[in-house]
Amino acid sequence: MSEPCSGGGGGGGEQVNNTVSGGFVLHAVIQGRDITVQLPPQVTPALYGLPAASPTFTGRDATVGRLLEYLAPGEGLPGEGLPGGGQRPVLVTSVAGMAGVGKTELAVQAATRALATPGWFPGGVLFIDLFGYAGEEGDERRLSPERALEGLLRDLAVPGGDIPRGLSARQGLYRTILAAYAKEGRRVLVVIDNASSSLQVWPLLPSDGQTAALVTSRHTLDGLNARLEDLDTLGEGDSLALLDAALRHARGEGDTRFRDDDDSARTIARLCAGLPLALQISAALLATAPTRPAASLAAALADGHTRLKRLSRPDRAVRAAFDLSYDLLDGEHAELFHLLPINPGPDVSTEAAGYLADIDPDMAEERLRHLAEAHLIDPVKDDWGRWRMHDLVRLYAESDEHGRPRGTVDQQESARLRLYGYYYTYTVAAVSHLRVGGDTGDPRFRDRRHALSWLDAEHRSHRQGKALDNLGNCLREAGRLEEAVDVHIRALNMHRATGDRHGEAMVQNNLGADAAGLRLFEQAVDLYVGAAGVFRELGDHHGETVALDNLAHALQQAAVPPRGLLPAALADAYGTLLEARRRHAGDDDPAVLSAWGSFAHWRGEAGDPEAAAAAFAELLVVMTRVLGEEHPHVRIIRRNLIHFREQAQG
Repeated sequence: MSEPCSGGGGGGGEQVNNTVSGGFVLHAVIQGRDITVQLPPQVTPALYGLPAASPTFTGRDATVGRLLEYLAPGEGLPGEGLPGGGQRPVLVTSVAGMAGVGKTELAVQAATRALATPGWFPGGVLFIDLFGYAGEEGDERRLSPERALEGLLRDLAVPGGDIPRGLSARQGLYRTILAAYAKEGRRVLVVIDNASSSLQVWPLLPSDGQTAALVTSRHTLDGLNARLEDLDTLGEGDSLALLDAALRHARGEGDTRFRDDDDSARTIARLCAGLPLALQISAALLATAPTRPAASLAAALADGHTRLKRLSRPDRAVRAAFDLSYDLLDGEHAELFHLLPINPGPDVSTEAAGYLADIDPDMAEERLRHLAEAHLIDPVKDDWGRWRMHDLVRLYAESDEHGRPRGTVDQQESARLRLYGYYYTYTVAAVSHLRVGGDTGDPRFRDRRHALSWLDAEHRSHRQGKALDNLGNCLREAGRLEEAVDVHIRALNMHRATGDRHGEAMVQNNLGADAAGLRLFEQAVDLYVGAAGVFRELGDHHGETVALDNLAHALQQAAVPPRGLLPAALADAYGTLLEARRRHAGDDDPAVLSAWGSFAHWRGEAGDPEAAAAAFAELLVVMTRVLGEEHPHVRIIRRNLIHFREQAQG
């Protein structure tokens, strides 16, 4: 064992060389002097601490190939920069991508193959997970550079008592040891996983010009002098291959449920949007239920309101992965993140995002770039100034289960009005340049070509039926009910003309709200019944439940049909609601619970207090479990139960 470190500054006097056979020279490192390191004759097992590579890894051959090119020893890739036409080797590679896209697995796969290549890394590999996105600041799992260096030095066989204190001293010793390994022909690969910032990584990077490092992060780490590699989601073919491989690995080659039902497998791949974490969880959901058909899983994932909830296992979940990235956003960036899904198109321009957040374009671009660097959105390739959001991230941004910034929910409608006002105004301005022989066009566009370019870029965001539906909702919220009805009728006709049944049901439901606002309750009831029927036909159980909830409220307000009469159609609707609760949405879906209570109350008011009491008794059990006994909603349910029991008893 080496002698204890004595610390101290780098003043005058003779250089101290505490060389111990089979160990390290430490004291001179603390003093910042030049030293000679003697390495241990045996490589510690910690230098092979790489996690096991997944046997179902697929779809990344080209990316792994590039990483191996970067990791290869020697002069590096052909090119300019060094005598003889070579270029400096790539010593640091930083892989970035959204949560769940497979960055760690990619790094493990590349490192495993590099280690298996003779002569590349005979010294082994150092692997460390920095837990850069674990919990809040101060979370014990999140490693500071100083703590990370302590672990790396222990892996390099430095006894705990000989590890110096302080970031600078630890960094110096760590880099000196790696340089000594490289000098002796025992080059080491350093894999730094799950970093949240360049500051967390920089002290851990080797500095000897030979040792290579591979870094993964959800952020683009541009402060490391590294080769940057962005990891995208999988295409459909690779997604299908991953689903099938993961299921057969878990259940054996005989489990061909994905292969046997290609349509359902493609639906699942599409709903997972190529995200490896979601695909792996989907395969696990079938693997844990060996008799469940793929079609059942496809149907369960079809409802966007519950998809993220379903994409979870006890040890991993898509929503939880997104939470770790979201939690690092400040209020302004989180606010824009939640507003972006309001845009109906597949991507949004910087200018449109500015209207959403009510900020100028320069500030909008800064916030969008910040979200892109965190891989919560992506810049559209070959079209700078436009941004897209992954389908599952969009669902996450639309959800309020993770706690939105204060005021964001209240700002949704005004943001929508600003956005559609922008689209409308600029469309009119662009069209003014297209008139033959007309006056000079609107100055918002330089010329006809500029106007056509804007229309080409934005036409996918117009989706007129959806836009009109949203505009009608805004008008209703503003109290302009007659105008809302007119706009919703235009939207309804547009959806029917294009055969968009889901859009038709959405507008019918919103028209029902317009009619209820105008106290035209019979029309509202008809519209809600129609919307619920279309939703049921399409398998949208959440949409159907919302329409049924609205129907129950309209019935309460209208006191129709006559007391004591429960028409067969409404009895069927109530039965469908209970079926949706038991088979599809679950007890914790707010729409189901609201509709359940509304129907129970209506049945009691319509002359069947016994049935109402029974429904409220069952609802009370569920609500108590979900919310707790003292929650205000639970107290309301309890009062309704007592009220209708007393009525039923005479």
